[in-house]
Amino acid sequence: MISTQMLNKEQQEGVLTTEGPVLILAGAGSGKTRVLTNRTAYLIDEKGVSPYNILAITFTNKAAAEMKSRINEIVGFGSDGVWVSTFHSCCVRILRRYVDRMGYDTAFTIYDTDDQKSLMKDICKRLEIDTKMYKEKMFLNAISAAKNELIDPSDFLARAEGDFKQLKIATVYAEYQKQLLKNNAMDFDDLIMKTVELLSVDNEVREYYQERFHYIMVDEYQDTNRAQFMLIKLLAGKYKNLCVVGDDDQSIYKFRGADISNILDFESIYPNAKVIKLEQNYRSTQNILDAANQVIANNRGRKPKALWTEKEAGDRIVFEQFESASEEAYFIANDIKKSVKQAECNYNDCAVLYRTNAQSRLLEERFVANNIPYKLVGGVNFYARKEIKDILAYLKTIDNGKDDIAVTRILNVPRRGIGMTSQNKVMDYAYNKGISFYDALKEGDRVPGLSRAVGKIRPFVDLIENCRDMLFHNSPVKVLEYLIKETGYVEELEAEGTDEAKARIENIDELITKMVDYEQRADEPTLGEFLEEVALVADIDSYDEDGDYVVLMTLHGAKGLEFPRVYMSGMEDGIFPSYMCITADDPDELEEERRLCYVGITRAKSHLTMTAARTRMIRGETQYNAVSRFVKEIPKELLKGYVKKNSTDNMPRSDTFRKAKQAFKSKPFSATPMQTYNNMQRQGIVLDYKEGDRVSHIKFGEGTVQKIVQGGRDFEVTVDFDQVGVKKMFAMFAKLKKV
Repeated sequence: MISTQMLNKEQQEGVLTTEGPVLILAGAGSGKTRVLTNRTAYLIDEKGVSPYNILAITFTNKAAAEMKSRINEIVGFGSDGVWVSTFHSCCVRILRRYVDRMGYDTAFTIYDTDDQKSLMKDICKRLEIDTKMYKEKMFLNAISAAKNELIDPSDFLARAEGDFKQLKIATVYAEYQKQLLKNNAMDFDDLIMKTVELLSVDNEVREYYQERFHYIMVDEYQDTNRAQFMLIKLLAGKYKNLCVVGDDDQSIYKFRGADISNILDFESIYPNAKVIKLEQNYRSTQNILDAANQVIANNRGRKPKALWTEKEAGDRIVFEQFESASEEAYFIANDIKKSVKQAECNYNDCAVLYRTNAQSRLLEERFVANNIPYKLVGGVNFYARKEIKDILAYLKTIDNGKDDIAVTRILNVPRRGIGMTSQNKVMDYAYNKGISFYDALKEGDRVPGLSRAVGKIRPFVDLIENCRDMLFHNSPVKVLEYLIKETGYVEELEAEGTDEAKARIENIDELITKMVDYEQRADEPTLGEFLEEVALVADIDSYDEDGDYVVLMTLHGAKGLEFPRVYMSGMEDGIFPSYMCITADDPDELEEERRLCYVGITRAKSHLTMTAARTRMIRGETQYNAVSRFVKEIPKELLKGYVKKNSTDNMPRSDTFRKAKQAFKSKPFSATPMQTYNNMQRQGIVLDYKEGDRVSHIKFGEGTVQKIVQGGRDFEVTVDFDQVGVKKMFAMFAKLKKV
């Protein structure tokens, strides 16, 4: 029997309201996971619902594992029957059973980003598309967006309406899907789109799963796209016992297709829905929550709510502004080092969050210099490393010989001397006969003009076939070990004798460890299931909370995590919110950026520091940035150090802005304006605009010149830009043009 005494009133209501549609608006740190797990336990223990009839969907494997663990702790025996999974793993499970009804083999391969790029590159080549004019990435992005909206190739073509570019995309989209089917492969977007298609057209399958899932719960509902929305709607179509949990203030994945209207319009779609608000926060101090509340209150597209806590007010938010991004990184590293040295925290209590991955470089360099252990979350994914992708391509070929991308990747890994001319002949033979590339390799002696290359292809085919035979009598890990030995992959790396080669060998060892761990967990381990598990791993799943290191990650990557100490760097207009967002005539874009700021603030439990730089080098050019409008939305009484304080005196002062500033002040102002102007003319600095003129800047757009001050070697120009407000800059660097 479960107890709800440890839950607050609203949490209890979320647990006990089990029938019909329920929307739980769960603010950051309000205990939504506790509600979901206790709700599941209540259904099983108190209402007698079979675990078999409960589905809980999350967005990450990490969240799914945590939910499973908590349910097991509460319910104990029998809780394994609850289907707890991510959207993608849920769909894979359905498709593995029924996708043969749609022309696929149930042993289909799941393509990652690199596989998609390789396939798109082949398609563009086959269709003779100029990739300088039409980038492969553009096609992939357009196709992904279409799939998120459940638009298939024929629908896409119908919507093109004579638009040449859209017609081109439609042609590529159709060929892309054709090749995926031929390779018996799906990309991540297909997993959901094909499941929706299956449930929509196949009454038997739809009725089976609707009857299977009497109760459905969905976490992070604000991050769902249209395809995910339709999937849930179809599965819950019979019993309508649908409980969705989310926070519209944390909807930050519009760029991935997330549709905030799914949560905002829930009551319109389900008119009899019960709405429950969780506003008590168990994570942060009140000052941090007040700052978050004040920032997000500036958004219009939201459901009103305000976080509060029974905790103390806590420290004020620290704000520091520096002359350069280098000084900013210096401060953050020193502050962390000092705090650890004074035993105020451990390294793993600290996280540095930023808007873009590019901001991590200076931080990493400073952390290395200060001997601070750190982990970059969002760097190169383990499974995206070359040696791992090579081995996985072998395993995919063993499991599914129809995957041409996998086969072509490892045909010459290690080198077998099979040239591109021979590969093209095999590819043409496969295309003309309508068979896979691997099946064409097996028929190598029948391929016209292949001649001596047949002898080089045969050992590769024999290796794959031997591994397939081994699977009947051996575990997947035995096959993996045999494969590594027979290919000589590790032997080649050992022969290199470099540190890089050693690191790659260690990665291969880690892959073996991963497979052993999988086999120990699986009831009936199979190679296909292992590959599926690997394909569905998200980068955030690799984050280890027990490791003693500082975490560096983007604000998007930090969602769902919490840290005692958070540093939000790059709090400048033009960085966060981004310049594109500021200049775009779309208030929804700015609101999404503000939600991202809200997410960043609410990651902090007890200490939050925000930093900004007056100058930052972006793509080789120095930008002069004002303090982020989001910082200005925080009441000054909640901030400590709002006025910029100089950084440590022993910092290097050689940044571009400081040089320009020193040059500006280098001569006394006792000279007459005409003499000063003539001096500057001799140095090639001549202005073709004056105060009151309209000018344009390459990044900030158009504005009006408010003031021009003559210095010793340059002009300081103040411009009120239409989109980004007032900025001061030196004429030599600004390169303003009169409009």
